[in-house]
Amino acid sequence: MSDTTGPRLLAISDLHVAYDANRKIVSGLRPTSGEDWLIVAGDVGEIIGDVEWALRLLSERFAKVIWTPGNHELWTPQADPVQLKGEHRYRRLVEMCRGMGVVTPEDPYPVWRGPGGPVTIAPLFVLYDYTFRPPGTRTKEEALKRAYDAGVVCTDEFQLHPDPHPTRDAWCGVRLDETERLLAARDETLPTILVSHFPLVRDPTMILRYPEFALWCGTERTADWHRRFNAVAAVYGHLHIPRTTWYDGVRFEEVSLGYPREWEPRGGVPGRLRQILPVPEA
Repeated sequence: MSDTTGPRLLAISDLHVAYDANRKIVSGLRPTSGEDWLIVAGDVGEIIGDVEWALRLLSERFAKVIWTPGNHELWTPQADPVQLKGEHRYRRLVEMCRGMGVVTPEDPYPVWRGPGGPVTIAPLFVLYDYTFRPPGTRTKEEALKRAYDAGVVCTDEFQLHPDPHPTRDAWCGVRLDETERLLAARDETLPTILVSHFPLVRDPTMILRYPEFALWCGTERTADWHRRFNAVAAVYGHLHIPRTTWYDGVRFEEVSLGYPREWEPRGGVPGRLRQILPVPEA
């Protein structure tokens, strides 16, 4: 990351603040400029109170915080006093964020006018629809059977309720239609930075240790969005494999912190914010 102290657009995801070590890292996240913006690309935590704690802390430090939900925020764990499910839980999170001035997928897309701008930052909430299927499977049912037989089943199957939609993939379809409408209505003269918890293209999932898990990682319907909507960068998390890749000339940044068991062996400074703009020098 560049050492510049001017305004920066920064990003992180998968804070998972239920872990004490991660909560300590989040407590230490600070801007280097009073004009820094921060993208938080989902999976702050499972308990709404934990999500509120983290986003409030960050919103008090950064000039603007932009959030999109991951799958974990949408779980309904028994330990959470807030037992809302599905769409109702998501709307409660949006209402909470708005009360803190945090930008959500339901708000007008903000425009970054600092170094590297102007560029529209579009937080997207689109979920997944089981189309990232293992080789040799042709349907959702075949793919899920393969995953269950392999013992690779995302907790979403038990904790992420789609109410009032009949299924998670049906909810995904509704979100895709609405998000395409919002993206089409943006100022088309400006490039975009697309922010999603899940990768917009399937390629990043190809290095997963358990390939069956890709079922819960995105949708084929977003495969061309970085081209269709003039993206200069795409920011995502979920995979807990932080890295930079390029697809069709567009920079994709996986910005997750992840679980302590994952980041502790890596060395370096855990939770270091990824600079999105201005583009860091190589």
